[in-house]
Amino acid sequence: MLTASAVRPVSLGRMLATGLVAGCALSGCVTSGPSAGSPAGPRLSSSPLASAPASGTAAATTAAGPTGPTGPSHSPYAGPARASRSATPSPAPPRGPATTSPPAAARTIPRTAPALLVTRLRGLPATATQVISVVATGYGGTTSTLQAFSRVGGTWRLAFGPETAYVGEGGFAPPGAKREGDGRTPSGLFGFGFAFGVAPNPGVRLGWRPVLGSQDVWDDDPSSPSYNLWVDTTNASAGLDPEPMDNRPAYDLGAVIAYNTARTPGLGSAIFLHVATGGPTAGCVSLPYPQLVPLLRWLDPVEDPVIVMGTAATLGV
Repeated sequence: MLTASAVRPVSLGRMLATGLVAGCALSGCVTSGPSAGSPAGPRLSSSPLASAPASGTAAATTAAGPTGPTGPSHSPYAGPARASRSATPSPAPPRGPATTSPPAAARTIPRTAPALLVTRLRGLPATATQVISVVATGYGGTTSTLQAFSRVGGTWRLAFGPETAYVGEGGFAPPGAKREGDGRTPSGLFGFGFAFGVAPNPGVRLGWRPVLGSQDVWDDDPSSPSYNLWVDTTNASAGLDPEPMDNRPAYDLGAVIAYNTARTPGLGSAIFLHVATGGPTAGCVSLPYPQLVPLLRWLDPVEDPVIVMGTAATLGV
């Protein structure tokens, strides 16, 4: 054991030469090991002075080589050895749910557009490429839904509507049940006759007959020879109490629906598609004038147009 008197000051140069550099006095760091060729020994404390290592330990260090048994030594000024970042890899963050297609319940399933009503109508003539449908929800109702369809290249398309149309004050009559004066609109499939009006022709393609005055009437007397016909009373008799054709605004514009063309007495007469007057009719179908004009312009006799009328249940739609 050295006595206090035996301790001699050691210069910094000697300390560096022998690898005995102490840890920094300010930071408290220590050396990580001896430099090459220096005797090995315990790490130095933060004191500027230390005891010399034993010679046996120095020999062992020399035999191990300047880098030590496991790798190069650190700089004498380095702080404590730090663990390698790759020594303990960080665990991978947990994966969230896969971002694939949403569950079936959350997917938007495209819906097929409902088939046009015209495709569900039964008994349409093969030659008819223009169809007007007038459908009520049930018997007794005085309003209905009117639509018009055109067949182009074998495909039906909506051409007009839907619009609300008035029918008879008694609603629709069941098929074959229409009678003269009952205030009901006949059910069934019918063609068109000619167009007419008190107002000037707006450009319709059906045959046109202008209403010239009070002499123009429609014969609705079942006992008359001219039953269910237009009559000019200046040169023919129209039977009892005929329908005046100068009735405005109802007959400002209209088209004859070809109902009871056989003119069977009592089955009904004077069934038209004409201008609405704000309420139900005596058995006709009516639309407001702004909607009626383009519809009648659209009708083309070359297309063999028809009108299908009745309740949804009757028509099977």
